[in-house]
Amino acid sequence: MKYHQTRRQFLKAVGLGAASLAVPGDVLAGKRPARKPNVLLYVVDDQGSDDAGCYGNRVIKTPGLDLLASEGTVFTHGFCTTASCSASRSVILSGQYNHATGQYGHMHSYHHFVSFPNIKTLPVLLAGAGYRTISVGKYHVAPEEVYHFQHYPTGNRLRPAERQKDGSPVQMAEICREFIAADKRPFFLYFCTHEPHRPFQREGSDTFDPKDVIVPPYLPDTPECREELAKYYGSVQRADSGLVRLMEILRETGHWDDTMIIYISDNGIAFPGAKTTLYEPGMRLPCVVRNPFAKKKGVVTDAMVTWADITPTILDFAGAMPDEADFHGRSFLSVLEKEHPRRFALQRRSSGDWNEIYASHTFHEITMYYPMRVVRGRRYKLLWNIAHGLSYPFASDLWESATWQGILKRGEKVYGRRSIEAYLHRPKSELYDLQNDPHEVKNLADDPKHAKVLEELKSKLKAFQERTKDPWILKWEYE
Repeated sequence: MKYHQTRRQFLKAVGLGAASLAVPGDVLAGKRPARKPNVLLYVVDDQGSDDAGCYGNRVIKTPGLDLLASEGTVFTHGFCTTASCSASRSVILSGQYNHATGQYGHMHSYHHFVSFPNIKTLPVLLAGAGYRTISVGKYHVAPEEVYHFQHYPTGNRLRPAERQKDGSPVQMAEICREFIAADKRPFFLYFCTHEPHRPFQREGSDTFDPKDVIVPPYLPDTPECREELAKYYGSVQRADSGLVRLMEILRETGHWDDTMIIYISDNGIAFPGAKTTLYEPGMRLPCVVRNPFAKKKGVVTDAMVTWADITPTILDFAGAMPDEADFHGRSFLSVLEKEHPRRFALQRRSSGDWNEIYASHTFHEITMYYPMRVVRGRRYKLLWNIAHGLSYPFASDLWESATWQGILKRGEKVYGRRSIEAYLHRPKSELYDLQNDPHEVKNLADDPKHAKVLEELKSKLKAFQERTKDPWILKWEYE
């Protein structure tokens, strides 16, 4: 992942003068207004880690995200904790891992996973602190009373009739204008696009020549894959268009200087080898944050953060952190201006550094039981495949993808950098040296030279499970 353009270079490239984004002196000085600031949480659906201009992709045009990066902070090590839509969104909105929320997988249709009624969520906590709350676009969590927003102008999965109001990300942004400008109370806008989820091609999407796409190492360089990536690129640009329009609306309504913007993807790109897996392409994702009161702009940080940190960060920024908070994540507000933060201050019962994260995945669809737990540091990563005796399950749309079906029809044995056999049948433990094996191909779990590392990471994983009350900790003792 690379971030090259300076703020001035980017503004010139997109034709925006410095004056159009001028920031008042008191904000540059790090001062906050008397009124509570606003928050825009922009969540796209299935965007991969390198699929944006500010992350080094020279083909996809993402002027909105690139502008946000030039004005804020790019995280090179942002991670979802579970590579599935509903489960990941429960983490984003609660600050707890999905094994604790009960949102183990999809909430819609016969999948029917729902969170526990006692979970305290971000929109409810912010409403209690005087914020106006609005959910626009994809919702995909349940029950509504746990993840309650005051306004649903485009509806949600629990109110399907209202979803007819959904449109393009630009149209969705326009719907938000009245809410943003409504009154003097601060707002929390949860804006979720349906892009770039499959099917990638939608009316109005930009088109790309398959020969121009960049095929990442975890995918096969085949005609089918290039065709699908070309459509996906157009969908990414369509998702970015909503961010562009929202930032324009913030400026037009006088809220550019008092609104934090956080941009993330719920999980990795919708191809086998990424989405639903906890390999790097499934969990390492774009994360760009603009704190309007930060002194530094265009920062690139290597702090390792997860989506369990989103809720604590927003509550910290809003000055609405509850006294009895029981979050699994922690606020990363303090590292937004630090390129290489090492340790974070003691917070409640937690201490540690910005060099380690954890992940917990259990289901995607109801038919896809395959619990995995992960501890990932700077160099080593351990995946514990709890149901390793089972074949790795496929999401229905990934199985049907032209990319996967093309591999099967030709009888090929390798998919990207990994053999198909290794993808489908996984051992109990997968240990990777990311420094020397960034594509997670060589499993070191049975290597005597790495026995000590393996045991250390297992101990950390067990401690994480105990700390977060993970029911699957019992699986260390049987099965």
